Amino acid sequence: MQRFVCDCGNVLFFESSRCLQCGEEVGYDPDAQKMVVIRPGGWGQRCGNGVQYGICNWVVPANGAAAEKAALCFSCSLNRKIPNLKEERNVRLWGRMEGAKRRLVYSLLRMGIPLASKVMDAQSGLAFDIVSAQAQPGVTMGHLNGVITVNLDEADDTYRQINREQLGESTRTLLGHFRHEIGHYFWQRWMSEAAWDDPQRLAFRERFGDEWRDYGAALSWHYQFGAPQDWADQFISGYAASHPWEDWAETWAHYLQILEGSETFEGLGLETKRIALPVVNFPVEAGQLPNSLPQDEKADKAFVTWLQGWVSLSTVLNETSLSLGQPAVYPFVISTKVAQKLRLVDHLAKVWAAGK
Repeated sequence: MQRFVCDCGNVLFFESSRCLQCGEEVGYDPDAQKMVVIRPGGWGQRCGNGVQYGICNWVVPANGAAAEKAALCFSCSLNRKIPNLKEERNVRLWGRMEGAKRRLVYSLLRMGIPLASKVMDAQSGLAFDIVSAQAQPGVTMGHLNGVITVNLDEADDTYRQINREQLGESTRTLLGHFRHEIGHYFWQRWMSEAAWDDPQRLAFRERFGDEWRDYGAALSWHYQFGAPQDWADQFISGYAASHPWEDWAETWAHYLQILEGSETFEGLGLETKRIALPVVNFPVEAGQLPNSLPQDEKADKAFVTWLQGWVSLSTVLNETSLSLGQPAVYPFVISTKVAQKLRLVDHLAKVWAAGK
């Protein structure tokens, strides 16, 4: 997350809706990618979900028309289904969901990856169904043809932690759900229609495995027998070992986590080179792309440097958390094989952002 500053010079945060120094109402402008002051007669106004429910601090253009008072920001406009807002609990949980989704959309826009709602692009667009398991028992989180379904009850901390314990996960977060499912969306959007021998498809297969393995059978096996004991040698999580599609989605989600985490450190003025920790030395092959793709030694080295920096930063996070009596906030170990997968994700994300 980048560093934000009010017009008065006071520091703002991504969730800020008012400056605590000058008292001005503020909001995030996704087009300008910065926090702006919201003034009567000015350019921007609060998103309709912020005005009516107090759950969004993004802004939309103010055109002066009465109808525009209910206009939704880009992030909120991606919703296809939302929970019943007549129930106070749903509004509270929905607000947490939207906060996580805005961080996802923020990251994708910062990366330059083109996004469109299903209203704008019925075939390739994106939509979110936020559904409560209490209203729709058996709801399953997932992605299908551009629609990402998320269980509202995951925004309840107790509910989510019970699921984490039952599934044996090291972490389970709302933002992680969104990052994982958007990985499935991008794979289907850019990879599923590619020819069998397309260089990107070949690169995917070399790093992640045969995507044509029976998906249902693979998940059934995983939930019955669990991940192999040595999964950490090749995968970022035990669930990633279940199928190449899940490996991709888990790795993509982890890449976004590192990307935003590193940006946050940099925005707050923390430099990797000033951290008094041993630098993790990934081997040269950790930064190399599969042979089916153009090779770029300079980009390879830059990626490895970036990843080594993150490992140092995450160690600081863990040690600080443990010092406060809390669990490690980053309970992951990045092996060389995982680093190679992250390198491919990094490459493809930049290719797709450039429209190539």
